[in-house]
Amino acid sequence: SKENTLKALRYFAGAQGRLIAQPVLIISYESLRTNIEVLKNTKIGLLLCDEGHRLKNSNSQLFVALNSLQVQRRVILSGTPIQNDLSEYFSLLNFANPGLLGTPNEFRRNYENPILRGRDANASEKEREISDQKLGELLDVVSKFIIRRNNDILSKYLPVKFEHVVFCRLSEFQVSLYNKFLGSSDIQGLLRGTMSQPLKAITFLKKLCNHPDLLNLTNELKGSKDCFPANYSSRDRRRLFRPELSGKMLVLDRMLEKIKKETNDKIVLISNYTQTLDLFEQLCRSKKYGCLRLDGSMPIKKRQTLVTRFNDPHSPEFVFLLSSKAGGCGLNLIGANRLVLFDPDWNPASDQQALARVWRDGQKKECFIYRFISTGTIEEKIFQRQSHKQSLSSCVVDEEEDVERYFTFESLKRLFLFDPDTMCDTHSTFKCLKCENGVQTRPGESMTYGDTNTWDHFTGGDDLTKIHDDILKLEANRGIVSYVFQYMS
Repeated sequence: SKENTLKALRYFAGAQGRLIAQPVLIISYESLRTNIEVLKNTKIGLLLCDEGHRLKNSNSQLFVALNSLQVQRRVILSGTPIQNDLSEYFSLLNFANPGLLGTPNEFRRNYENPILRGRDANASEKEREISDQKLGELLDVVSKFIIRRNNDILSKYLPVKFEHVVFCRLSEFQVSLYNKFLGSSDIQGLLRGTMSQPLKAITFLKKLCNHPDLLNLTNELKGSKDCFPANYSSRDRRRLFRPELSGKMLVLDRMLEKIKKETNDKIVLISNYTQTLDLFEQLCRSKKYGCLRLDGSMPIKKRQTLVTRFNDPHSPEFVFLLSSKAGGCGLNLIGANRLVLFDPDWNPASDQQALARVWRDGQKKECFIYRFISTGTIEEKIFQRQSHKQSLSSCVVDEEEDVERYFTFESLKRLFLFDPDTMCDTHSTFKCLKCENGVQTRPGESMTYGDTNTWDHFTGGDDLTKIHDDILKLEANRGIVSYVFQYMS
């Protein structure tokens, strides 16, 4: 209760001397922020902030509240210190060591701007040289108070993990709708700069990539009925769910069937949209797969009960449905050793948090992670934007010096280009030295997690039979999976 919380906080704030009975306060960020007045005059020896990336915005109420505490030493724990840009990274560094890197404006002038200019694919030789110099200076400073531990440590204690980026072609229905939408007056106006609702258009295309059933097509796309396949009606609750109307959903349907039939593995399905979880539920019901669901509407107290049930090897549930926002932090789903992230988020840190649900302490089985991307669509552009951010993180945090400067910022604006014939638009943006015509002809020197150019590359034909995962092998030459990146931890 609020009364008990206040009582505990006042006791902690008022305790003095060497022999304090309860010298440690464990508190959520929300409780601390709302009760900051009770603690702001308390002298604190050590402040330890888990999930410290929540302090990435120095203007947020949370940052201001924590920054007002009288603390001698501050420690931040974070698996994803860079989420969107270097200014967020500065917020974390400045919170831990106030003033060490100057003011925000000084940091931008001295580090952020020259580093980012040199990361651009069109940067001059001089700009790249300055960028590398400034990056080195920044690393020299921050290395004195950052301890970095990456997945390599986990790989010593956990089973092997195979992570795949699976590029899936759209269905014919999706292609027709995609082209009709891009040809609509609204999109043409948007591209000419006479209409200013890009978010609405982006959301439409992202949902279309998942499944046409997520859209109210008759209202949202004029003339869409011309594209409808036989016996299809938009937004009819009585209609049967048809996974074959979506490329990604058809691949998922076939994979679930094989996993259920040929293994005793469990699987986690994650999406950014709760509506997509609804479609997963329909699919599971139609195939009589036992499933559990956790999204943002579930009270936090009930979540652990659900997780415990799923992790029980004797429970009948084969599938765990999870919204990416609800499952981003802390959930341990080691009852499963397979996971599908059905759609990409703009923020690579959000995806990385979601992908880490099964490859965790206590996992005993070989793990298979699948990130589904619709080939040639806006999802590839989002994934490429993620790659840029991940590349930035590798340079600044992991000190990976060989991450290429693949993307110009201009190319990141090309969201509304659609190439249904490409094998993999993302691979075509790489300066890939180990592939000829998209086919990998020699092994890479070493793999870097944040750089998919260094991963193994497979086309969707016979090449896919070389992949380690027996379930994914079955998609070879079936016409939907066009390309796969594979990383082994």
